[in-house]
Amino acid sequence: MSNWLSTDMVLIISVCTAAIVGGGLIKGTLGVGLPLFAVPVMSLFISSTQAIALVSVPVLVSNSWQVWQEGSLKTSLKRFWPLMLTQAIMTVCAVYWTLSFSVRELNMVMALALIVAVVLMAFKPSFNIPPEKESAASALVGVTSGLLGGASSLMGPIVISYLMSLKLKRDEFVGCISVIYLNAGWPLYLAMWHFDRMSLDDVGYSFLAIIPMFLGLLTGRKIRHRLSEETFRRALLGFLTVVALMLLFK
Repeated sequence: MSNWLSTDMVLIISVCTAAIVGGGLIKGTLGVGLPLFAVPVMSLFISSTQAIALVSVPVLVSNSWQVWQEGSLKTSLKRFWPLMLTQAIMTVCAVYWTLSFSVRELNMVMALALIVAVVLMAFKPSFNIPPEKESAASALVGVTSGLLGGASSLMGPIVISYLMSLKLKRDEFVGCISVIYLNAGWPLYLAMWHFDRMSLDDVGYSFLAIIPMFLGLLTGRKIRHRLSEETFRRALLGFLTVVALMLLFK
């Protein structure tokens, strides 16, 4: 049997496909969470950087679609440009700073970022940010989420917690966070490409990953109307906690 059809390779392909379907399902159910689920799960079987690369196209496509649907690009750029500017800069810096990290160190960074995500999702911290402090707070969130995003791609929960503290309406929230995610994605993937952390093969496989992502996305939309979001969220938090512990000891 040829090497690319070995048992190990079949297992890896199956796990990666299932992880991307699961990530799409979570995004379809909760509106966010594709990299949050797919990247750590795949990192148990492949390198963290390759896992991040494999979800690049689905992440960009899904967020571009949401930005187009909501038509919120101009409004989001005007209000959250300090966040997006600092986030983009720190994302590139974080990719560069972690170039010398070993696979073990990158797995630990991924695990710690996932633990931060789980804590934020579990306790749902609420802040009251006055309008006059919003620009400074946005810049700080951009720096923090950029550092986590560049090292692990898991910047989402920090941004989600911040936007929730601003008490945005549901449609406004979805539109703004899609623009912010899209803004975070391009610097991350371009930096990974520039620093040779993403290969042409990874990009090709990532295009293929659009198919399982949409399968999960459509299924998640159906689940959204049948399953309590709180029940789904608790199950997700429990699963992600187990994955984080497995990454720590991988």
